[in-house]
Amino acid sequence: MNPESCYVGIDVAKAQLDVAVRPTGESWSLSNDEAGIAQLVARLGGLSTVLVVLEATGGMELPLVAALAATKLPVVVVNPRQVRDFARATGKLAKTDTIDAQVLAHFGEAVRPTPRPLPDAQAQALGALLTRRRQIVGMLTAEKNRFSKASPSVRQGIQRHITWLEGEVSKLDKDLEDALRTSPLWREKEQLLRSVPGVGRVVSVTLLAELPELGSLDRRQIAALVGVAPLNRDSGTLRGRRMVWGGRARLRAALYMAALVATRYNPVIALFYHRLCSAGKAKKVALTACMRKLLTILNAMLKHRTPWGYATPVAWEACS
Repeated sequence: MNPESCYVGIDVAKAQLDVAVRPTGESWSLSNDEAGIAQLVARLGGLSTVLVVLEATGGMELPLVAALAATKLPVVVVNPRQVRDFARATGKLAKTDTIDAQVLAHFGEAVRPTPRPLPDAQAQALGALLTRRRQIVGMLTAEKNRFSKASPSVRQGIQRHITWLEGEVSKLDKDLEDALRTSPLWREKEQLLRSVPGVGRVVSVTLLAELPELGSLDRRQIAALVGVAPLNRDSGTLRGRRMVWGGRARLRAALYMAALVATRYNPVIALFYHRLCSAGKAKKVALTACMRKLLTILNAMLKHRTPWGYATPVAWEACS
């Protein structure tokens, strides 16, 4: 490694950015605003930066990540739980913003996570629409549950709110479709995904907005990224049950529903599912395997720009 090369960890808070650099040991703080971000980008531009590491903080990191990516600095946003486990493993039990930045820099130097492509502005807009739709659907479900147990004196008000929420869901669905229609590339991707039996509008939009890596990684990498790759739990002579965990929970939830529908209406996935069940696999285990198989097929279709009709022979071979 070039002795001048460095790994940068940045802890993002609402008002402040804490920065740490390895192996030089430098650290400093800046305000989390346009001026602070511009100053940070200029300072990092003068370093031989190998990797900039940040935690996902519910969206507060997006302006900084966009600014870093725009200047071609290698940046990766990592799972906070993974970084916290790394901190405990290295004996860092205390937690402050300064310590968190140092741990992030150390994590980048030791683990060297691969930078992922930053979703473009349209992907971020789709992600925001999708998040809002998920929130509205949650409120709609809660109101419907309340309506069934409410007294007659308040049912009329709850029904009005349900009607309004249903209208908001319809508007958001139209906004999602309009957003996809404005980009030929995204429209092509959506058409490819929706050509697969079992993949509907919500699943395709979720994949496009929250999995920009789809089609650019191999099947093992994409399965691990989403969190549907079985992980070993072995120690010595003990052979534990393989389990899936980690990854992107929202994607797994969408993929679960797609796989559930596909076990009935997609001939390739249905055959694979019934074969696993006939072999004695538990239904949940078989369905998880179908999730991974479906993800593998979708990944290959986007990689080769192949619609379902042409990809079917390949899918049959993958499930044989």
